[in-house]
Parts: sequence; C-alpha cells; structure tokens
Amino acid sequence: MRCAPLTLALILLTGAQAASLPKRVKRVLDETPAARSAFWGIQVVDLRNGRTLYALNQDKFFVPASNTKLFTTALALTRLGPRFTFETRIMAPAAPDAAGSLKGPLRLIGGGDPNLSGRAIPYRPGSPAGNPLAIVEDLANQVASKGVKRIEGDIVGDDTVYVWQPYPDGWGIEDPVYEYGAAVSALTLNDGALTVRIAPGGREGDPAAIAVNPPVEYYAIDNRIRTVAAGGAPEIHLSRAPGGFELDLWGTIPVGGPGQDFALGIDDPAQYAAQALRQALENRGIAITGNAAAAHRYPEDAEPPPVSGVTLAEHTSAPLIEDLAITDKVSQNLHAELALHAVGRAKRNAGSLAAGLEELKAFLAEAEIEETGYSIHDGSGLSRLNLVTPATVVKLLRYMYAGPLRESWISLLPVGGQDGTLTGRQLSQRIHAKTGSLAHVHALSGYAERRNGSWVAFSILVNNADRPASEVRGIMDRICTLLLD
Repeated sequence: MRCAPLTLALILLTGAQAASLPKRVKRVLDETPAARSAFWGIQVVDLRNGRTLYALNQDKFFVPASNTKLFTTALALTRLGPRFTFETRIMAPAAPDAAGSLKGPLRLIGGGDPNLSGRAIPYRPGSPAGNPLAIVEDLANQVASKGVKRIEGDIVGDDTVYVWQPYPDGWGIEDPVYEYGAAVSALTLNDGALTVRIAPGGREGDPAAIAVNPPVEYYAIDNRIRTVAAGGAPEIHLSRAPGGFELDLWGTIPVGGPGQDFALGIDDPAQYAAQALRQALENRGIAITGNAAAAHRYPEDAEPPPVSGVTLAEHTSAPLIEDLAITDKVSQNLHAELALHAVGRAKRNAGSLAAGLEELKAFLAEAEIEETGYSIHDGSGLSRLNLVTPATVVKLLRYMYAGPLRESWISLLPVGGQDGTLTGRQLSQRIHAKTGSLAHVHALSGYAERRNGSWVAFSILVNNADRPASEVRGIMDRICTLLLD
C-alpha cells in the first residue's frame, strides 16, 4: 500500500521527532546541575500505539508526593461516579415541644463532605473565598426555623461514619500542626483549618494583636509576641503539642509593619464543628445547657447503629467531580484522604483508610497494574512511605485515558500556565498534569497534547533533589515543552 506524499511526510516527521526526543531530553538533563545531582525517573508513552518515546529509570521506585492523588482521584471517580454526593445532617431524639424546648443531645452528623467551607464551587482560578462558616450558619437557621428555643443537652459533632484515624502512617510529626496536614474526619469545617493573624501592637512593648478566622473559640492561645521598634523582619514562632488544645506563640514583630498569617490544622474537627454550631445557635437566641463534644468511632469499635430521631437540618454537597477537581488542581491533601475513605465506605462498608487502600489495590489490578510497581499508604501523598515507579503512573494514565470517563478525568488536572498548581509555570495549555512536592521530592505527571494532534502520557519523578525547587521545576517544564513537538 502506498502513502500519499503528505501522509508519508507526516509519518517521517513524527518518526524523526520521536527519535530525537531522547537526545533532547538527555541534553537538558546533562547540562543542568539541578538535574545531575538528583535522581530522575521519566517515562513518556504515545497514547495512539503504546510506544515508549522516552524512558529513564522508569521501573525504579520514587516517593511520588502529591502524584499519589492521581491514584486516589482516579479511584474515586471510577468507583463513586461524577455525580456522587455527601449528606450532612442535624438530628435530635425528638422534635421540640410546644415551648420550643428540645431534649438533647443535638447531633451534627458528618457524611464526609470535604466542602463544608466558603470555597467557591465549581473551582475557578482566583475565585474569592466566602464565609467559611456559611454552611454551619445555614444549618443553624434550619434548626431555628423548626421553633427550637432551648436545647437541654450537648451539641455533638459526630464523625462516626468514618473510623477515627486522623493521621496516616508516614506523615511527619510536624504535619498536623499546619493546614496541609489537617486531621482526617468525616465532619470537617473549612478544610480542617483555621488562620491565626498576627499583627503588631500600637507601640513598642505592646503584645501583638491576635485574630482567628473562622472566629470560633477552639485553641487556648498563649501570646508572648512583643511589638518592637520599626524596621527589621518579624521573628515569630509557634508550637502546639500533638493532640493538644494550647497554642504557644512567641517572638517579636516590628511596630507599623505587616502582619503574618499562619494556616493551622484543627486537631479534632468534629469537636470544632460542634463548637461552631453551638456558637451559631446561641447567636440565634437558642439557649443551650450542655457543652460541645465529639463522637468518634475507633478502629476497634463496631460500626454504630443509625442515629434515630428527627432530622432538623440537612445539607447536600456538590457533585463529587467538583471536589475531585479541587483535590487535583490545588492539591488539597485532606480532600484526597476523604475521597479514599468515601470509596472504602461505599464499596467495602468500612469508612477507613485500610478499606480505601484495599479497594485501590483491586482497582489497580483491574487496570493491569502489578502490586510490585507501587506501595501506597495514604490518599494524598503526604506519607513519606509511598513509593511508585514512573511506569506505574503512566499505566494508570493510559488506563484512564482509554476509559469512558476520559473527558471528566482530564478535566480534573491542572492546566499548564493556567490554573491550579500549574498557574504561573512556563508551560503550554496543552499540558494537563498533576504536580507533587515534598522536601527533596518533585513530581509532574499527566498528558501532553502534541501539536500534531496526538496525545502522550508522561511521568517525571525526581527524588534527592538538593537544588532550589524553582530550578528543578524549570527542568521539568523544559522537558514537557519538548513533548509537544
């Protein structure tokens, strides 16, 4: 069979480009110190024919950081479907009496909704955040509309739909202090985080001014930060013991200077949610005799029976696909962990990390991905115990590209230079890829839509990097640019 001249030219050109790609990638890696001093793993595969266009250490193990979220979000999208939703309810043993008195406890029951917050949905770059307690305020309004005037009993934050194991194996001891390591709970407000704003006092010697957002009393703050003379940089330190409710602040901040914000994790999200609801109800004139409390289910506990009584308020989440886009585009750790728990509960009747990981193993077996190519211990990639090979990542990408959810799947990924964690990167919008970073770890895996209309799947994993992150990412971006030709 003879090819038309134009078709033959395109075939020859494509072949020449593929042949030159290894040389061009090698040149980039050889000429940059940041590449020479780190351990690189790369695989690039043509999605039309499965041909490997470039490979380097593709079968070696790497810590993948947030590239782990590719596995979690692929699992959740496939097992739960794009339209899956979560339910949050407020329940009481019985309806209020004629005087508006309600016998407690009043239970705020979490259903695993990751977006009980002020985040704009669907995700759009630069969308301003709204009131982080808006959903709690709405739930409190619903309770008040039922005629409740008095609650005799506690306000209970109930997260027993998931097993209470707030921190997966392999997380660092300092991770839970900050927002990125928020505790995993089925009842989580504002991404399980709060922001402490520290501003200088009015004059030298004054204590720093402290503000907390959302404005819910939770941590007891010991403020030993003092305002000093103008000029210089703030020197602020903080400490919170694991499981503790005391936040220690100390240091100095110059008078007249800018303040600083610290995004901190909430140690017990269910307790925090109960406190936020109690505060919202009291603001509506509802008297409460009890305290804010949390109800957890521990690994050794049997699943509790369904809560009986009357529903006083409820909230339904946005469809799952909206949250998976948030998870991948902004690399939201907590949301990835919650997605893994949701799959475990839906498919194995156990809202636990272990059940989610078992279902992930089954899913990857269906994708013909061998267990010898990965070792995954959490949903987000924050665990330093995770290991994958570039070849394993590419197999996952090929499987999702070939499946019925291709369009939805690709829509979850950050777009080069345009949104999510790829905003500002020197990348074409033809790159759709998930980033990843930990100390000395960088990752970028996804798809490149080539100029000739074909697509490739790629994974670039870098470990033991000792140069500035911007240098390593610059090299990754240059390699991605080469994939477009």
